[in-house]
Amino acid sequence: MTGSTSVVVVSYQLHGWLERCLQSVAGQADEVILVDNGSPGGAVGAVGRRCGVRVEVLPENRGFAVGVNAGVRRATGDLVALLNDDAVAEPGWLASAGKALADPDVAAVGPKILFQSSFVELRFDEEPHFAPPDGRPLGRMIERVELDGRVVPLGGVRGAGVHGLERRGQGGTATEFRWTAGSGPVYVPLGEQESVSEVRVDGEPIPVVATLDLISCAGSYLSACGFGGDYGFGAHDNGAFDEPAERFGTTGAAMVARAETFERIGGLAESYFAYYEDLDWCWRARLGGLRFVYDPSAVVRHVGGASTGGPGSDRVRFLAARNRIQTLARNAPLPVVWSELRSPVDRPDSGMGLALAERVARGLLERRRLARRWVCPPGQVWQVWAGRDERWEIR
Repeated sequence: MTGSTSVVVVSYQLHGWLERCLQSVAGQADEVILVDNGSPGGAVGAVGRRCGVRVEVLPENRGFAVGVNAGVRRATGDLVALLNDDAVAEPGWLASAGKALADPDVAAVGPKILFQSSFVELRFDEEPHFAPPDGRPLGRMIERVELDGRVVPLGGVRGAGVHGLERRGQGGTATEFRWTAGSGPVYVPLGEQESVSEVRVDGEPIPVVATLDLISCAGSYLSACGFGGDYGFGAHDNGAFDEPAERFGTTGAAMVARAETFERIGGLAESYFAYYEDLDWCWRARLGGLRFVYDPSAVVRHVGGASTGGPGSDRVRFLAARNRIQTLARNAPLPVVWSELRSPVDRPDSGMGLALAERVARGLLERRRLARRWVCPPGQVWQVWAGRDERWEIR
């Protein structure tokens, strides 16, 4: 599909990636719209004006969905793209998406999204031990990782060979640590570094197996329990994600759609503030008879969490849990809604019951209005897509 293109970027907290984000699409799009979502002192808008993009200023931070909708309303392009303010699009992103959107049944196109930095791969292959009641295989405890003397935050370390971040009290302060799994790759982000000559883990030199890129998102999936997820998340970009494919949806971090699709489906759900509004939009499009395409020929690099603090934030966990249940109430088969409302899973704190009940009630009221646009029944969409892409094979 040929036509004019608009890119909408929403930002409320100034950080070092915003200017790079805007510059990456300035030569690709006919217009770039930066929504200053109530940034302190208008700092975000000032960056946008310096970069020569159109700036839409909101008086306060009303959330990602409100910011996106404000930008989409102002956009004049036939194609409208969303790009997170900590994402950098490689050349050809919009042109490649335009080809896929020539198919009128395609609601939106998502690129291959890689983590912003490359990673070094380490291995700690050793016989695991077990410490009941913990059922995990445990290798060694890691407290400090250094690349050429630079300390790397443990939360940024990834891979099947390492367990999640943990904390323990010591001398009135909390110490962070992680267990290795005994075997499997451990990926350490390079950050702004292009190479590294020495890696030390708790003072011990560790040889580098390889330097590589990791997948952040190769399209979005719907889990068997109604969670949204990023297909391929954390996997080595080794060619296994280089084939175009249909996915349940695509992330709002980097997506391209026709302007008329936003008119047909409507904007993002503004009551969400942030998180799950993109999955909800994709689900509504699915119910409306449209589909989504993953296009690996286009690449976007994404930091993730530069403004929100990422999934480790209590606020993020609360919003994700609350908005997920509202998304189910709006789109899923009703037995799924009741089952997940009773489930003990996805409760970041014990006081969430009232908030979840309120969101279910709101979602069910909204469902009556949204159902007027349905072409496919919720049960059909659920049967085809729930759990379909939760796992992926890695060559």
